[in-house]
Amino acid sequence: MAARWFATGAWMGALGVALGAFGAHGLKERVSADMVAAWETGARYHVLHALALLATGWACERWPGAFASGAGWLFLVGIALFSGSLYALALTGVRALGAITPIGGACFIAGWICLAMAATRLR
Repeated sequence: MAARWFATGAWMGALGVALGAFGAHGLKERVSADMVAAWETGARYHVLHALALLATGWACERWPGAFASGAGWLFLVGIALFSGSLYALALTGVRALGAITPIGGACFIAGWICLAMAATRLR
């Protein structure tokens, strides 16, 4: 499982950088500055949590179990919901998509808590 989470983090990192570059170069003349800022926020959290997935891979090797693996799933869902909703908002302008963003943020927070639990749980 460790290698899968590490590889997933690496792929998510590559995708996050590509999407960030698209936002920086491909959107500035097509959408408002507010929508570019939303895209950039999505890309920033995307790449940050791709790194968290790399840490999850390491944690699965060091402290295998449900907490470490759960952190990976929460980070992945968080990227999809938080960053994905901001990408969709920037492209469509549909403000209702912003209601999904906090759910992804909650997944990020829960993922970090799971990672901490993996490291500190009683043995």
